[in-house]
Amino acid sequence: MTSTDSRIAAVRLSGVHRRYGDLAALDGVDLTVPAGTFTAIMGPSGSGKSTLLQCAAGLDRPTSGSVEIGGTELSGLSERRLTLLRRERIGFVFQSFNLVPSLSAAQNVALPLRLAGRRPARTEVRGALARVGLADRARHRPAELSGGQQQRVALARALITRPAVLFGDEPTGALDTVTSRQVLGMLRQLVDEEGQTTVMVTHDPVAASYADRVVFLVDGRVADELRAPEAEGVAERMAALETAGAGAVRGADTVRGAGAVPGPGSAVVEVAGR
Repeated sequence: MTSTDSRIAAVRLSGVHRRYGDLAALDGVDLTVPAGTFTAIMGPSGSGKSTLLQCAAGLDRPTSGSVEIGGTELSGLSERRLTLLRRERIGFVFQSFNLVPSLSAAQNVALPLRLAGRRPARTEVRGALARVGLADRARHRPAELSGGQQQRVALARALITRPAVLFGDEPTGALDTVTSRQVLGMLRQLVDEEGQTTVMVTHDPVAASYADRVVFLVDGRVADELRAPEAEGVAERMAALETAGAGAVRGADTVRGAGAVPGPGSAVVEVAGR
């Protein structure tokens, strides 16, 4: 299945495979993420969604296939040029906030620019914090902030370079329900008001409902897509995919009992996406 849109592609994956030895984490993924949209990636455990995110963001190189960010093909880039592209055009937000405990919120936000050899202006850093509602917490260290505030600092840090694409790997997974919804609302607002392209891996149907569309992976392949998602519909689609996957594993186990080689629906392949 190929996901397309008439708008300019911010991210494009074409025939992407990622293998770890004999195990296939991604199996010919075609996916286009239009600029200025919010895409959620979901799938059963072991479906390859985190591997997809890492390949799309240039954190991992596919075994074969093409990955483009804003029209730039990543496979031909040296490690140095790939590092520069990630630093300048890609933002990351993870489940763990990854803030430096000894630095203030402002210093954590400024860190990407300092690593790039720039001395950020105070107004630039405070502006980034203001975008996430934390202008008054600039001098606080992570231990003095709530979990939601720490994640918003991490978001400000990801946004200070004005990235072409913001990638999130379970960005609300460590937050309580109320705080999670606040952060998701902020991500939605960035897309709607600033045109920030966002790609998020999540297991939460409610989180996915904040996106413009949900792309479902199964066994390293794009299996389905849901546009203008609602939480109930996402949950039903996930349940159907998980039930189908369980049936495939049971069928493969039955065949293996007759002496056959494990098939693509087997639990052996599923481990590759974890």
